[in-house]
Amino acid sequence: MAQSKLIAVLLLSLCVLLPLTHAVSKDVSYCDKKADYAVKIRGLDIDPYPIARGKPASFNIAATTGEAISGGKLVIDVSYFGWHIHSEDHDLCSETSCPVSIGDFVVSHSQELPGFTPPGSYSLKMTMYDGNKHALTCIAFDFDIGFAASVADS
Repeated sequence: MAQSKLIAVLLLSLCVLLPLTHAVSKDVSYCDKKADYAVKIRGLDIDPYPIARGKPASFNIAATTGEAISGGKLVIDVSYFGWHIHSEDHDLCSETSCPVSIGDFVVSHSQELPGFTPPGSYSLKMTMYDGNKHALTCIAFDFDIGFAASVADS
């Protein structure tokens, strides 16, 4: 009887913990819902999810374009409970293979957040620009940072 209770507790623990540490596909919205962006977003995967403080996280954005893109940049703005807390720029060609041909492509970004990053819900806005500073797309999505790592773990 004690053995079956132990197995039940272990199975229950796995059911609770496994969903907390897997990749997840997130819904994205366009910044301007009426805009006809040259780059359309098909999906976003975040791994692991929720993001663990002090551990690497990957953001993979599946997109498609009707025009070739020779270069540009990504501008990322992050908010925490509605307060803007961070901005960064990345060379587009460091996040995907350039030139980007007409059709499907993936933008991949990996980042390790400091161990002291507060857990909670965040919002991210990403604008992709071509080499002439013309906005190719602009998306926003929410993500969570969990309690997984602490300053001592970093």
